[in-house]
Amino acid sequence: MAALARAGYFGVEPPGRTLELLRTLQAYGPFGATPRIAALRHGDRPAIRDEAGEITFAELDALAGRLANALVARGLGPGSTIGILCRNHRMPLAAAFAASRAGISAVWLNTAFSAPQLREVAAREGVDLLVHDAEFDGLVAGLAPRHGRLRCLGEGDPATTAADDMEAALAAAGTGTPPPPASPGRIVLLTSGTTGTPKGAPRAEPRSLTIPGALLDRMPLRAREATVIGPPVFHGTGLVLALLTLALGSTLVLRRHFDPARLLDDVERHRATAICVVPVMLQRVLALGDEELARRDLRSLRVAFCAGAQLPGDVATRTMDRLGDVVYNLYGSTEVSVATLATPADLRAAPTTVGRPALGSRVRVLGDDGREVPAGRSGRIFVGTASPFEGYTGGGGKEVVDGLLATGDVGHLDAAGRLHVEGRDDDMIVSGGENVFPQEVEELLLAHPGIADVAAVGVQDDAFGQRLRAFVVLDPGAVVTGEQVRDLVRSNLAAYKVPREVAFVEEIPRNPTGKILRRELVRRPLS
Repeated sequence: MAALARAGYFGVEPPGRTLELLRTLQAYGPFGATPRIAALRHGDRPAIRDEAGEITFAELDALAGRLANALVARGLGPGSTIGILCRNHRMPLAAAFAASRAGISAVWLNTAFSAPQLREVAAREGVDLLVHDAEFDGLVAGLAPRHGRLRCLGEGDPATTAADDMEAALAAAGTGTPPPPASPGRIVLLTSGTTGTPKGAPRAEPRSLTIPGALLDRMPLRAREATVIGPPVFHGTGLVLALLTLALGSTLVLRRHFDPARLLDDVERHRATAICVVPVMLQRVLALGDEELARRDLRSLRVAFCAGAQLPGDVATRTMDRLGDVVYNLYGSTEVSVATLATPADLRAAPTTVGRPALGSRVRVLGDDGREVPAGRSGRIFVGTASPFEGYTGGGGKEVVDGLLATGDVGHLDAAGRLHVEGRDDDMIVSGGENVFPQEVEELLLAHPGIADVAAVGVQDDAFGQRLRAFVVLDPGAVVTGEQVRDLVRSNLAAYKVPREVAFVEEIPRNPTGKILRRELVRRPLS
């Protein structure tokens, strides 16, 4: 609570407003109540700035209310589910708030889905109505949810029928908000899908303020500032910081597409104190060069919140060398929520760490026998949090030991209690009887001054079972040979970790949150 009060998450309110805030929270739960509480406390302050302009907290609350009415008018209610397939702008957030207020569950869909993936996930999650950007008209053409679709128009998008367009549906909806439901709708985030079809991981309304408390306990975010969001809000990384920003009464800056130069421009223009990024976004910011970074006034920046994929130690260090000690690296997942959080001091001391357990989280590293291993020894990572995973919507779940959930990662705790993630359990390859985690090789190669990006994968080998293959993206104008890549690994790591093959490519395939799509690389033939 002290961290929340320090950040301005709470404030001293007149008695009448305090009573109204409590009633709102009781009626709609922490998620659905977010825009109403922010409107009561921050009113005419700008809530969201996107390509459509600016919207205040009062306007965002009214928008969520009208949209809740529109959903109810369509015949949706408790037990119904909407799907949200949108880029970053005000409407997907308003739709999620509206659904929660009406007792409707909301599934956040990945904008990188193919049409077959979208159909499969929508059917499995029971999507009754789809909210989507007009740019995805072709992608959703084969979907026919029983309550139809609502299109969000962007600049230059043509309107169609009044029944399909969001603006028309909102114009016909009444003001106010439907009566509070017996219970708010659930939030359903999807897993990244890097190892298979994305799964739905539903969460009930949070029962406490542990997640914002865990973040504000270590990050110097304050009320009534500004945050620039880089990753898609359909993923937990972008969504959690977007919600925290709005709850603080700070302005949320959203762009439909990420651009590193524009991210820096937005920091300067809005005097943003925080950015939300995934590691590959920091790599692209650094790739702009020192001159581009220096020509902008970025002194307002205090927090670069990074999550969603493994942050290479070299990227963390170089970012802080150029932007100051602002990097906060979170480790978690759709299933376990917030597990650990590394501060700039942690990253200076141990650049590859993901930090110590966050407030309300328990982290254990267990051996094959299920017992905790000593510091420095590798094992499987298990996490327990205050926001428990309910199981996948299609059935199944994760292994649980003593109330702790398996993350699927392997790592170790150091002597200071900081967690280090060595790689995914299913990414590990066995070459000639030796265990190899590609991430260790990638970390080393990324520190090379001529290498912009890299991925290492295991491919089948008749003699050794598997062998390591490295895919390398060079900086413009850089000249690096395959033998130089192998020599660098050979000089720093064990011989069995040296890639047998090195392929130079234009880009590494990644999902929208920056995770490497290793399956695509394994199938890719060498040219």
